[in-house]
Amino acid sequence: MKIAFVGKGGSGKTTLSSLFIRHLAGTGSPVIAVDADINQHLGAALGLDEGVAGELPALGARLPLIKDYLRGSNPRIASADTMIKTTPPGEGSRLLRVRENNPVYDACARDVELDGQAVRLMVTGPFTEADLGVACYHSKTGAVELCLNHLVDGRGEYVVVDMTAGSDSFASGMFTRFDMTFLVAEPTRKGVSVYRQYKEYARDFGIDLKVVGNKVRDADDLEFLRSEVGEDLLVTVGHSDWVRAMEKGRPPRFDLLEEPNKASLRALQDAADATYEVRDWERYTRQMVHFHLKNAQSWGNEKTGADLASQVDPDFVLRESVAATA
Repeated sequence: MKIAFVGKGGSGKTTLSSLFIRHLAGTGSPVIAVDADINQHLGAALGLDEGVAGELPALGARLPLIKDYLRGSNPRIASADTMIKTTPPGEGSRLLRVRENNPVYDACARDVELDGQAVRLMVTGPFTEADLGVACYHSKTGAVELCLNHLVDGRGEYVVVDMTAGSDSFASGMFTRFDMTFLVAEPTRKGVSVYRQYKEYARDFGIDLKVVGNKVRDADDLEFLRSEVGEDLLVTVGHSDWVRAMEKGRPPRFDLLEEPNKASLRALQDAADATYEVRDWERYTRQMVHFHLKNAQSWGNEKTGADLASQVDPDFVLRESVAATA
């Protein structure tokens, strides 16, 4: 299952995504964790030393390798140079699986041990001062979007993406790449403002959106969230001594997390797992093509000097059963 955590800056989405990743790892499930935020904090939230986290291989810096691998023998793609972040797979493309080993994971992923269980961590790389004026952050997250376009995941497999904060998530079609989107909201007016933006924009794309109330202290906070987001409120998370210790760099064993917060994480997994039965691969592929054609017309054709609409394979639908033959 592909799962996104979104929310306004400071809402706690990185902390909650890291807790969810730890929870999934504790169940023995295979997990790929992706830090796609402009502020790269997921590695540290998963217990890595800041120096080690800063040296993780950046997806954006390895885009040529990623493109060359995913292109495979797809005859509709003349060269890796003509691939953009929205290029969809077709007959002959190489697809990614959660459990496999491949050159993309070898170059871009690193194992992180969480209480004896390992997850794969991939990062976009930080947005530095050198990028200002010459690049936008979405050029860095393009590698994540391209990988998600070529990813086939099955039941009990998880890809968890810590997305960039606020409405920046709408700057590309990546927000449609997920089975479940968890929006982390504090019980404040600003806290729910991103929810309203996301809900409005995602409505036409069939996005499965649930709200995780964070920093909820009392019944008044809970009532505020319920009145603002209604049935989209899935769970709430309150104060956690375990999280405080984690933020100090001294996390206890994860099984010592407070029981109410454990229950909230189980509810998140149940909600994500429930989407498996209603997966619509045709719609997923159709939306992929929609954003590719949109990007091709607005900037892709001019940048690559090619007609990127010709990359679309009209007979191809990304689904679990094609992984063995693509």
